[in-house]
Amino acid sequence: MAKSRTSGQGRPRGVPNRINRDLREMILGALSDVGGAAYLARQAETSPAAFMALLGRVLPLQMAGDGGGAVTIQVVTGVRRWNDPQEKEEGCDRVDG
Repeated sequence: MAKSRTSGQGRPRGVPNRINRDLREMILGALSDVGGAAYLARQAETSPAAFMALLGRVLPLQMAGDGGGAVTIQVVTGVRRWNDPQEKEEGCDRVDG
């Protein structure tokens, strides 16, 4: 491939855009100012949809579990679920999990 007169004048491959880097640093600084992980935990409880959207953006696109196998996800909602309809009628405290 022939090189043009402007070849090689851009940002080198793999180097993040300076504006993106600065913005990320500002966001992380603001997160640190409001409590970091504790703040995110509160947001997960008060705004689960927004928190899950954030989670979807920061998790890697491909994940592997132990030994390269499937990933196991356990969703904890705080809502009681009974294995047997009779348990529900009896008010049993047994919860799936």
